Amino acid sequence: MSTTQNITPPTSALSGVWGRITELDVTSGSGAWVETSDGQRYLDFTAGIAVCSTGHSHPHVVEAVRRQAGRIIHAQVNCYQHDLLAPLADRLAELTPDSIEQFFFSNSGAEAVEAGVKLAKQATGRTSVVVFQGSFHGRTHLTAAMTTSKAVYRVNAQPLPAGVFIAPFPDLTGGQASDVETERCLTDLGRLLKSTCDPSDIAAFVIEPVQGEGGYRPAPPAFLRGLREICDEHGILLVIDEVQSGFGRTGTMFAIEQYDIEPDIMLLAKGIASGMPLSAVGARASVMRSWIPGSHGGTYGGNAVACAAALATIDVLTAPGALEHVRSLAQVLRDALLRIQAAHPDAVADVRGLGLMLAIEFTDPAVTQRIVAACFERHLILTTAGTQGTAVRWMPPLIASREELDQAIAIFYDALASELAG
Repeated sequence: MSTTQNITPPTSALSGVWGRITELDVTSGSGAWVETSDGQRYLDFTAGIAVCSTGHSHPHVVEAVRRQAGRIIHAQVNCYQHDLLAPLADRLAELTPDSIEQFFFSNSGAEAVEAGVKLAKQATGRTSVVVFQGSFHGRTHLTAAMTTSKAVYRVNAQPLPAGVFIAPFPDLTGGQASDVETERCLTDLGRLLKSTCDPSDIAAFVIEPVQGEGGYRPAPPAFLRGLREICDEHGILLVIDEVQSGFGRTGTMFAIEQYDIEPDIMLLAKGIASGMPLSAVGARASVMRSWIPGSHGGTYGGNAVACAAALATIDVLTAPGALEHVRSLAQVLRDALLRIQAAHPDAVADVRGLGLMLAIEFTDPAVTQRIVAACFERHLILTTAGTQGTAVRWMPPLIASREELDQAIAIFYDALASELAG
């Protein structure tokens, strides 16, 4: 079983374009578990691709959604503002770095990326952006041009929008020294700005502090500091894409907290609302004010029910001990993966990530696929990442119990043993 495959749609009316991880037909979910139409239960360590931060159907989130749906479902922001819109923006302003002061709401990560780029262009009057090799920013036409983690996201879609330049991202796989890789990539970026795209044309650098689809690769702190310095020197905006890494996933509310720099724009989605469609662009007030009123918007952005889910999600993630729990589970999982690497140095290329955004990368993509398939047979759902699909990524719900994590690790050990022995 391939971890992402074309599967015959269940009905003739449903598109087959989605790459699917499993063939499961789920009817319910609770916490870290999903249940299928035939009554089978699976431990879900994909969490809806890092969306279900509070697990499936967290009671506090469910009650917030139920209560808001009984008040008003769709209060379209051009027509009037509902009473959760500003409170959510204020709450996000409290949680994000001091430089992020105002927020615009949309529905998905790709929408947030597109809006962030549009905002950066309007704020600077410049035409282009720089992204980094191995990135994933979405699959819309512009974001496909910005995404370099897999060619499939661009297939048969060329030509894609212009004005997107690709710079190297430090690759520490195989034990490369962080300072050496950082210097190499910053040097290559400087060469790009001299030979290909003049800084006066660049509105923004857009980067994931931890690459998602690119293989759960954290950026070295010195690299992000170097980007901040280049941005400050040339009037370029630093856009931090926390679509996958945000909302507690890395053990802090946002990954950028671990880097001691401040962005000009932040892009938020996935874990923001426990599965309700919501995303946000946060920015300096001076940047946000440059957006011409009416030049951007969206029918469903800031939907009242989604905002209620987001506020409830934030309640859960900021409760006493919540992030300490994430960090505790992360240490247990990292230690387990490192033990695997030590026991199988020829098969395991790397263990990396931050918090509960962890990956174990195998040297052979076929081994990776077989292990994930073997885990699925044992009722543990995992998926892969990286250009070659060699990394198994771990993104469990942040509220998973230690017992559930231990169960998942035991299944992974068993699957690994059976596949490597075979």
